[in-house]
Amino acid sequence: MPSEKSARVAERKRLVNRRVKTLVRTAVAKAREALEGSDANRAEVVKAAVNTVASAARKRAIHPNKAARLKSRLAKRLNAHAKDTPAQ
Repeated sequence: MPSEKSARVAERKRLVNRRVKTLVRTAVAKAREALEGSDANRAEVVKAAVNTVASAARKRAIHPNKAARLKSRLAKRLNAHAKDTPAQ
């Protein structure tokens, strides 16, 4: 059984990590939505999502491999859309 102090610390970390994970899920969802639609600034939205994911990995709220996987998938989708749409 954990000590009272370690239980308090764990609870604080759990709340912080929950907030960070929520931010990651929201950012990734917005990026996917921007990629699905005809959003003109999809690159900026994806870049913001990648930054949010990287920040969460640095804070160890999510595993670094998961962060790499999410960033890779977003980049792959962005590049696929860049090939489909002609340069303006």
